[in-house]
Amino acid sequence: MRPANVVTAAADILAGFAAAGATHFAALPWLLLATAGLYGGGVVLNDVFDAKLDAIERPERPIPSGRATLHGAILLGLVLLVLGIGAAFMSSRLSGILAVVIAGCVLVYNAWGKHQPLIGPVNMGLCRGLNLLLGVSAAPTLLGDRWYLALLPIIYIASITLVSRGEVSGGSSGTGLLALALLGSILLGLLALGFTSVFSALAALPFGLLFAWLVLPAFWRAYREPSPSVIRIAVKAGVVSLIVFDASIAAGYAGMVFGLAVFSLLFVAARLARVFAVT
Repeated sequence: MRPANVVTAAADILAGFAAAGATHFAALPWLLLATAGLYGGGVVLNDVFDAKLDAIERPERPIPSGRATLHGAILLGLVLLVLGIGAAFMSSRLSGILAVVIAGCVLVYNAWGKHQPLIGPVNMGLCRGLNLLLGVSAAPTLLGDRWYLALLPIIYIASITLVSRGEVSGGSSGTGLLALALLGSILLGLLALGFTSVFSALAALPFGLLFAWLVLPAFWRAYREPSPSVIRIAVKAGVVSLIVFDASIAAGYAGMVFGLAVFSLLFVAARLARVFAVT
């Protein structure tokens, strides 16, 4: 289930919740449970669809290593997706509809999208962008005013997905350069939020600078030396730094204290990343 990654999905929800005003606390537990189910189910089913390939390229993974059965993994993945959708509907009808769309995007990515050079990264980014909007749906009436926030994680996750394709056999400098360009656009996007009346660029600035410091050097090294080991480090940095990215959004909309609360999840995710795989 990639526990460290599930923590980053929770950070998406908190960032969206902050953008929605951080006041609808009754919906928050359901949305956090929803994202855990959707993300956990998605990565379990990812291993299901990749079982034959992993038997060759990643034999240490649960299914090819025999630590998990294929049928058990299918059941677990589907149960988690249903759990995520059900929890989202407990928040609101709109949240439930978003969860259904996210689950659909997850299944499309696992079954087909991941094999498409251009559509795949966008498909994966869409899952995370919609996940952030799932947090915004704590205040359903604000979703139409904050929809553009989904563009930032879409672009960011697309850049990570592009780089991650070289985890096994290595990547290319061209792909690394494109990923760097996408990261640059993310930083510009965070700056652009400061021009809106409801976003405090000053509160978001420390987290934005830390985000840049964590991901840019790792992606630069992946561009200069696109070997599998370097790429894995870059992907790991990109995934874990999602929390810092979310903290910058949360701080901008709900203040420094809320941003620090989201940022604290980084230590939880980093700890889990030492024990469990993130890719």
